[in-house]
Amino acid sequence: QVHLVESGGGLVQAGGSLRLSCAASGSIFSINTMGWYRQAPGKQRELVASITSDGNTNYADSVKGRFTVSRDNAENTMYLQMNSLKPEDTAVYYCNIPIGLRAVRLMWGQGTQVTVSS
Repeated sequence: QVHLVESGGGLVQAGGSLRLSCAASGSIFSINTMGWYRQAPGKQRELVASITSDGNTNYADSVKGRFTVSRDNAENTMYLQMNSLKPEDTAVYYCNIPIGLRAVRLMWGQGTQVTVSS
C-alpha cells in the first residue's frame, strides 16, 4: 500500500511559519482525501486539515485562517503551510488518509515535530 513520509518540522518562534511536506511512495491521484493530524504531549491526536484530489479543503477551527493545506498530485506530495504559529501548535504532525471522521487507512509513521516557542 501507499507509504507516506512527513518532513519539514522544526523549532520556530511564536508568529513564525513552517511548511510541512507529506511525500507519498506512489501516485496520490487515486487518493480522494488526505489529511494532516497532530498530537501534543498528553493529548489526543486530532485532524487539523484535509484536502481532496480536486482541491476541496477543511480545517479544524483552531487553525482556520493560519494554516493552508495543498497537494501537488504530479509530485505525489501534500503540504501544510503554517503561519502565525502559536505555542499551542506544538505537536508531532502526521499525515494519513481519513476514513470517516475518526479512522485512518494507514499505520502511523514517525511524524515530524513542530515546536513553537514563546
